[in-house]
Parts: sequence; C-alpha cells; structure tokens
Amino acid sequence: MKIIKSIALVVLAGIVFTSCKKEAEVSEKIIPQNAKAETAVVKKEVAAENLQSATFKIEGMTCPEGCAKTIQEDLTKTDGVQLAAVDFDKKLATVSFDKTVQNQASLTKIVQAAGDGTTYKVSDFK
Repeated sequence: MKIIKSIALVVLAGIVFTSCKKEAEVSEKIIPQNAKAETAVVKKEVAAENLQSATFKIEGMTCPEGCAKTIQEDLTKTDGVQLAAVDFDKKLATVSFDKTVQNQASLTKIVQAAGDGTTYKVSDFK
C-alpha cells in the first residue's frame, strides 16, 4: 500500500512541476483585490479606417487554460488591439488591431513576452 501511495505522490508531483510555466508565475504574484481595481487600463477606440486583422500560428503552447489564455489576455489588453482570440487546438491567433499603433513585429513581441521570450514562436503571419 505504501508503494502505491509513493507512486501516486511522484506522479502528482510530476504533473504539478511540469504544468504551464505561466500559471506558476501567476501564483507567485499576490496582488491585493483593491490594487486590481485601481490599475484598470483605459484603451482608445480603434477608428474603422485603421482597423486591420491578422492571423498567425503560435508554437510552444502547452495548455489552453494557462498559455493560450495568457497570450489572449496580453494581446487584448494591449493598446491598439480591439479583439484577440487564441485557439489552443489549432495553435492559431486572430487579432483585430489599429494598424497605426500595432504591427506584425509588435504583436510578435507581445506573444513572445507572454512566455520567457523563447517559449512561443509566431509564424505564418497573414
């Protein structure tokens, strides 16, 4: 019986330590509830004539709840981005943005910065 408990403990520890890196980083940061309300970001509206859409692949995502969600939130809260959607299963991101504020290089940097700079790779930018 002790062997089964030991194996279960090792498996559980392995799952915890190999889960998405971003989830571990978030759990280390403790932000008071009132601080979140004070730091609300006000974004400018995107003019219709400046609206552009892009679709690109993101390699390196390991989980939909941590990786894909984090990338989507980081893109969405960025100034000049109207809408962002990240599909973990298809490894695809679709972003509607102001072409006078954002471009391919800046969106790529945002995605890479969501990880450690090397975890996520952007390709097939259309």
